Formats: sequence, C-alpha cells, structure tokens
Amino acid sequence: MPHLDREFDYLVPVALDDRAVPGSRVSVRFGGRAMTGWLVSREQEPATGAQLTELTGVLTAIPPLTEEVLATARAVARRQAGVVTDVLRAAVPPRVAQVEKAALAEDAETAADHPVTLTGTDAERPEATAAEEGLVPTVWESLEQGTAFVSAVLAGDAARAAAVVPSRLFEWDEAGALAALARTVAASGGGVLLLVPDHRDLDRLCAALDEHVGEDAYARIGSEDGNTPRYRAHLAALRGTRRIVAGTRAAVWSPVRDLRLVVLWDDGDDAWAEPRAPYFHAREVVLERARATGAALLFAGPSRSVPVQRLVESGWLLHLGPSRATQRELGPRVVSTADAWETARDPFAQRARLPQAAWAAARAALLGPRPGPVLVQVARAGFIPALVCDRCRTPARCRVCAGPLGFRDARAARHGEVACRWCGTRERGFRCTECGGTTLRAGARGVDRTAEELGRAFPRVPVHASSAQHMLGSVPPGPSLVVATVGAEPVTPDGYAAALLLDGDSQLQREGLDVPGRVLARWLAAACLVRPASDGGVVVVTADAGEAVNALVRRDPDGFAARQVAERRELHLPPAGRLAEVTGEAAAVAEYLELVEAARRERPDEDVHEDPHSAPLDGGPARLPWIGPVPDPADETRSRALLIFPYAAAEATVGALRAARSAASARRETAPVRVRLDPAGVL
Repeated sequence: MPHLDREFDYLVPVALDDRAVPGSRVSVRFGGRAMTGWLVSREQEPATGAQLTELTGVLTAIPPLTEEVLATARAVARRQAGVVTDVLRAAVPPRVAQVEKAALAEDAETAADHPVTLTGTDAERPEATAAEEGLVPTVWESLEQGTAFVSAVLAGDAARAAAVVPSRLFEWDEAGALAALARTVAASGGGVLLLVPDHRDLDRLCAALDEHVGEDAYARIGSEDGNTPRYRAHLAALRGTRRIVAGTRAAVWSPVRDLRLVVLWDDGDDAWAEPRAPYFHAREVVLERARATGAALLFAGPSRSVPVQRLVESGWLLHLGPSRATQRELGPRVVSTADAWETARDPFAQRARLPQAAWAAARAALLGPRPGPVLVQVARAGFIPALVCDRCRTPARCRVCAGPLGFRDARAARHGEVACRWCGTRERGFRCTECGGTTLRAGARGVDRTAEELGRAFPRVPVHASSAQHMLGSVPPGPSLVVATVGAEPVTPDGYAAALLLDGDSQLQREGLDVPGRVLARWLAAACLVRPASDGGVVVVTADAGEAVNALVRRDPDGFAARQVAERRELHLPPAGRLAEVTGEAAAVAEYLELVEAARRERPDEDVHEDPHSAPLDGGPARLPWIGPVPDPADETRSRALLIFPYAAAEATVGALRAARSAASARRETAPVRVRLDPAGVL
C-alpha cells in the first residue's frame, strides 16, 4: 500500500543476530499478520520510542539484495511515483532453498581448495594476463568514435554511448558482436551486463557467449527460464563467480560484481516495458544504474529511439555510427514502390498488396544466380483477421461485442465460418450496418493467408511462417519464402537475398505518437538481415512516401529521431517533457487529481528544479503541470486524465503524485486508480 511505503524498525533477537544482515529476506509480524520483508540496515538505536516487535525469522542464508540494487529501486520508485516493494518484486527473483544450499556448499569447497589469498602484484598478475589475451579489436571500434568509447570502457571510465549498427550479418551479428565486447571487458577485470529483448535473442546471445567465453563464464537470466535457473544465476552474479550476465528484462537488476559495462540492445522494443506497477522501462533502470555506479553504458541497435536521441543531443550519450561509405558497403538496396520511378512503371503499385517491384525482387532472389531466402514482413497474424463489407468496405463487426469479424484459418475460410476475434461468437447471416450488404471480403490478410498465397505463386519453394503463435528462431540458407509478422523475423546464416516489407500503410495509419518511429525500427531491423547491395540484397517497402519511408531509403534512423525530438520539444511532449497517465473510475480519478493539487500546493517553490535523472533540462523555466479534462464525477465509467509537465517541475510534480497516492491509499474511500509515468503509446 502506498501509504506504508517506508521502513519500519524491528528488534533483532539474539538468536538471529549473526544471520540478520542487510539484504536478507526476513519474516515479521505486521498488522497482526505474518509477512515477509527486506532487512535494509542495522542500527544501534530505534527511530521511534514505541515498543518494537522482534523479527520472527531470516529466510535467506545469502542476502540476495545489494545496496546498489536497493538504491536503484528507490530511485526508480521515486521517478515512477511507485512503491519500492513493487520494484523489488521485479528486481529479486523468488528464493529457491536448494539453489542457496548448493551455492553455500560451492563456496565452502572453493575456500577449502584455495585457502591462500594472493596480495600485491601476485594477485594482479592473473588478471593482467587475461587482459592481455582479451584485448583484441572488436567490431564496435569500426564505428565513428567507437575506438574512443571502447578504450574508455576498458580504462574504467563512465563512458556512455548510443550506437547505430549498419547490419546484423556476419561480423555485425549482434550476438557475436556483443559477446566479443563482453569478453574484452571481462578480460580487463570488469563485470558486464548484456540485455536483449526476448528469449530468441537471448538464445542466440548465449550460443555466441558459449563460443567466445565458454558456458561457465557467464550467467543467463530470462523470465522464461523459471525461478530455479533465475535464482541460480542471480546468486552467481552476486557472489562474483560469473563476470558476465546475459538476459532479458528480468536481468536488468542483476547484481553484477564490479559492474563496468551495461549494454541494452534495441531499447525501443515493447518488451522492455514492465507490465506491472510501477510500470518502469528497462531504459530508465540502466540509466539510473549507470549514473549511480559510474558504469559504462551502451544503447545499440539498427535504429535510434526518440528518448535515446534526446540524450545524444544533450551530450549525455556519445553517438556511435557507421560512416556513409560503410553504410553503403554493408547495407542492401532499398526500393520504395511509392517513388516516381516505380509509380511510372507500375501505375497500380499504390493499390496492390504485392506490387510489380516486390514480385520481381522476390523472383530474382529465389531464382537468380545466387538464390537465397526471401523475407516477407506482414502486419497481422492469423489467416484473414479482418473482413469488410464487399459493397461499401465498412469493417465487419460482431453484434455481441463489436469486435472484428474474420476467418480464423484456411478451413474456416473455405467453409465460410465467420467468427469474432474477441469473443469467438460465430456470425451467421451478416448484414452491413451501413449499406445492408450481405457479402464479405478480406479487409486484411494475416501471415498464414500470405504464406498460402505465396506458396501457390512459387509452388516448388519452401514456405515458412513465423508469428507470435509459432515463432521461428532461424531458417536454413537456400531458396525459401519466410513470411513473418513484425518482430518475429527469424535469422538466416548468410542473410536474406531480399526482403518485402508489406502492409506499410496499415502499420503507419495506427494511432499513436510513436507509431512512425516504431514502424521504421522494425523495417530497419528486417533490412539489416538482408545481404549487402553488392551481393544482390534488396529491400522493397510498400507504403506511401513519407518521413519514415524516406528515412529507410536513406538509412538515416538518427536523423529521423532528431526530427522527432525537435517536434516533441516544440510541443512539450515526452521525451522533451514528462507525462503522467491516471486511469480508473471517473469519481476516483477526479478525487485523486484533487489530492494531487492539494499535495502540490503544500510543496515549497524551492523544490522545483531539474530532474537529476533526465539531465539536461529541456524547455524554459519551471511551469505548473497541465491537467487534462476531468470527467464528471457522477459518471462511474472508466476514464483517463493526462498530466504533462516539464523536467524543471518533474521532481515536485512526481512527489505530489506519490503523496496523493499515499493519501488516497490511507483513506480507502474510493476505488483505486492506476498511475503510469511516461507510458509508451499513450498519445
């Protein structure tokens, strides 16, 4: 509960004195109930004159919570107007007793085998030898300013950079490139934390680490791996038996010993956003850890997110990128079907889902002198996920829940079994609400339907489908068609011979301030899997000419992000400012906003200053937050309010949000509200 988000004093009994050390998980009596908590410090005198209750037990023999992780959790909770224990729930995996016992036995065995501790030059010599063996050039040093960044990291400096990679093939395969960098940094004596978006990327990264450093030199932390492997890896990092930790969002809190470098791959991926309160983003966690510990930080990927670009422009992050010559050498040729040349050649290119240019590129890649797989990126999963009226093109909706009607699979399409994608209700006797028409046609084609159509067009070519329901990690070399939804593109050893980026207009027409940037990021991620233009690689994008398409053709993600930052700064929208979203019942939202106003009036003016986490300051002098329209309190439907405020007023405003949450929690008079800071996809 927010109003209980503080430390409480307990008395440590004599029997638990040796085991009760800071960072331990303990059991206590609180409010008449048995609960668990964290022991954060030991003091000689209590902070209150009240009679103290004793600890009832210490649940961990190895304290899993470090001071650095606790300080970061507190900072993230303050920034997100959340509760520290909610953050710690994500930061520390659940305890597994057998894993803890095995770690203690391993430590005892190690101490028995190596009873002598080296000092002086003898202690430094093995590490120096490892450094000499590991300091080999990495591919990152071929980027502009890359050599300076790697040298600074090896020297132990707090270097921070954002890299745009020109390709994801061969030496620029992200798994191998990250593993080589981790090997070099670990050999120089530092700890490394490598973060990738999902389990497919993690599997590839771990395979590369097996090759570069060996499977006993790193720990793997993934949310899909279960509590036992996660806790084993957590303790390995905590005890310093693994210098390198590789993982997904679950590993962002890993207590790496002597942390020297944190690498976050593709920070714009949706997987980095924590879906539970306080809804933090992994980007914010690594920024806070780098600021607090002095560790080096690297954001890397084929694109550049708007928040990272803002930090680059501020000078907080160093820009690393390929030269234009390197970009042309490693990148494929990009063709837009909306340019004047293609439009003149194919007047129907704007309306066709597979224009002539895309068809010709696929045929050349499959049947040409050096054939290879062809990637076909589509926007939707399923077979025919959306149907429209054949007469007026009005989207077909369910009569029960107003959800979209579609065909679940090929069998349903053959038998005309129309069903709602939301509630599953079968639709019989469809009649359009606009024109009264009774016939339907496909409004969108999913990955399965596209694979079926292309399979008929190229009858002797294997067809692979990859989507969230059945995601492929890799496909073999050789001619094949790979139809994948956005973000589910598998890799192939020699690269794709061509890539067809379909449904571009439908992706760009979705609502949201971040939609163009996200679409461009997925296009670039797919384009980086295609062979260089000198090897015949070609990418065809089927979308109307626009800023995102032009950025793809030019291979200019940082320029696109810079223009987005300029627009946001002019409009005072995130990331040039901060935003809070409050959702809940109308009466609860209205009451909460009143509590925010009351808490803000109580805060003195001198509390209004720059947000230290998001330096430097954007915008002019501090302004009061703008609060969106408040719904009628009598209306008990769910509603939403937005609070937009500059960084200059961020600390005071977020403090008011936390104070209002505590006040509302203590009163318990209305339904709870959800408060999210800087959520993606709100605008």
